[in-house]
Amino acid sequence: MSTSTTAPPADVEKASWLPLVGLFLAQVLMSFNVASLPVSLGGMVEDFDVPATSVSTAIVTYGIAVAALVMVGAKLGQRVGWVIVFRVVVAVFAVSATMMVLAPSVGWVIAAQALAGASAAIIVPSLVALIAENYRGDQQATAIGSLGSARALSGVSAFLIGGALSTLVGWRPSFLIVLALAVAVLALSLTLRGDKGDASVQIDVVGAALIGLGVISLTLGFNNLNTWGPLLATPDAPFDLAGVSPAPAMVVLGIVLGQGFFLWTRRRTRDGRTPLIALSVLGEPTERAAVYAMFVVVLLESALNFTVPLYIQIVQGRSAFSTSLAMMPFNLTVFVTATLVIRTYRRFPPRTIAVFSFCLTTAGLAWLAFVVTNNWETVPTILGLVVFGVGQGALVTLVFNVLVTSAPTTLAGDVGSIRGTTQNLASAVGTALAGVMLVSFLSLSIAQATLDHPEVSPELAAQAELDSVGFISNDHLRDALADSGVEGTDADALVEATTTARLDALRIGLLVLAGLSAIAILPASRLPRYRPEEIPDPSEA
Repeated sequence: MSTSTTAPPADVEKASWLPLVGLFLAQVLMSFNVASLPVSLGGMVEDFDVPATSVSTAIVTYGIAVAALVMVGAKLGQRVGWVIVFRVVVAVFAVSATMMVLAPSVGWVIAAQALAGASAAIIVPSLVALIAENYRGDQQATAIGSLGSARALSGVSAFLIGGALSTLVGWRPSFLIVLALAVAVLALSLTLRGDKGDASVQIDVVGAALIGLGVISLTLGFNNLNTWGPLLATPDAPFDLAGVSPAPAMVVLGIVLGQGFFLWTRRRTRDGRTPLIALSVLGEPTERAAVYAMFVVVLLESALNFTVPLYIQIVQGRSAFSTSLAMMPFNLTVFVTATLVIRTYRRFPPRTIAVFSFCLTTAGLAWLAFVVTNNWETVPTILGLVVFGVGQGALVTLVFNVLVTSAPTTLAGDVGSIRGTTQNLASAVGTALAGVMLVSFLSLSIAQATLDHPEVSPELAAQAELDSVGFISNDHLRDALADSGVEGTDADALVEATTTARLDALRIGLLVLAGLSAIAILPASRLPRYRPEEIPDPSEA
């Protein structure tokens, strides 16, 4: 897609920031809801007397609904009108929050999150479209940056506020906050302006089915690689294909359906019919590079957000509140950087900022691999999280801004749907990658650790079945060893060996993530290189 390289006029009238407050809170609304679910997990399990897997289904349901419906949501907004559809789905989100507060069973929780996910699938592209329609130039860049900072801010507040409320009162008050946010966003939406919509816009049903089923298949496949098996089916797999796990098969199916979607979309475009998404927003190498960079950025964030709680809550047996404190340096850094990085847009081209930011994320992950211990509050560990957070916060805002500024206002919803699909897929892949890597590396590390501990014989390791203990706390490990008939000094030696193995697995995993971050410098080097005074105005694209 061609873009204008004429800077917007300096005397453009500044728009009120009040509409942005509503859009900012809408992003907080979605992110706070998602972040509150893991914090509320224990309370829901106790209230409903169900296994944790039943409650975690609600989290998966939300993510699948967003990823599968976001492109349809973009077309619906173009057809009905962004302001109208935004108000309707925020009201639906309020209904879902009410269902969470009053939920008598876990079934209500799952239904509420399905409703919230369907609403978020329209809110995500609405945010981009409404920013494009309400702001221009520097104000638009600031507004886009606010979405990235809102995600980080809501993550921190959900862990802190939700963790405290769950401990002192219960899990339901967290969703009263979600309800209050929805009401506030609905009130502030009265300040938004937007087009009335175009009734001639068609919704491609075949394309929607292809991309919806493809995203569902990919998400379920990646999310269950660890549970169902990355290659051979485990006992937890719902079925197997001649002994092969259904997880990789679903990933392959999702890729095939995705390719079918692109072929169908190109054919529909050639025939002069409205596609589900305008592929012209990905027509230039710089735009595709921005999507690749966004995918890697979210993947790295998801992998780290999976790894740290795994160690703090499962291995060390600490609370969700402790996890939020440990991740505070990272989340606060992402929030501050995402807000301030827009000030560098007039001094450096996107390519320079992106390459430098990926260098920071690479350095931060590599540094963590060498300095991390079982104590996350050490200065070297905090330094690594801060360095990674600076690069992460800058990239999340930058690559999104590149996509928005390269597309005309009429296609802002399509850009928003690409953002939503990319982020949800990257989140699933990042979580799955971290889980598979850590489990695989743990097995290798345990084998090496038993060699490094002469007091642990191969026979003793086999008796204790160390290969199957996974990431558990030392207390649970001792219980498992006792069930295997291993106690006393033998148990002490095995616990020491396993502790070393878990830390080694973490370090190897961080190094692999650092390698992925370094590889991402390649697509980052293909981002736009326009001079600061030539920042394109999307309204003229």
